[in-house]
Amino acid sequence: MKKLWSIYKKHEEIINYLIVGVLTTVVSLIFYYASTRTFLDPNNAFQLQVANLIKWISGVLFAYVTNRIFVFKSKRKDIGKEFVQFTSSRVATLFLDMFVMWLMVTKMGIFDLIATLVSQVLVTVGNYLISKLFVFRKKA
Repeated sequence: MKKLWSIYKKHEEIINYLIVGVLTTVVSLIFYYASTRTFLDPNNAFQLQVANLIKWISGVLFAYVTNRIFVFKSKRKDIGKEFVQFTSSRVATLFLDMFVMWLMVTKMGIFDLIATLVSQVLVTVGNYLISKLFVFRKKA
């Protein structure tokens, strides 16, 4: 047990990010799945992107709170500015997500839930790097 704890402490940030990332993905997918299985048609290119935006907004809101508290343990007082930076940084990966979904679903005909999972992996890696390097970076 001590060995596991020491491994965790050594890699705490990345482990917490992966846990939060999985939870963020689950939250995002719940919103995506709920919207595409109730009121939006993923086979309609426009409605697919609306569902993608709903997924993105729910994921960003959940991710900001959990990353701030559990991953990067931010103590910044300017929460509004930090939130704007976080959200702005997510716009780049939103475009990546939208492109991957358009390419895989609309152009290649891949099942939308599989495309969403592939996209989420790419987006998660990009989001970690952006958050670490720009949004929650520690002051020197």
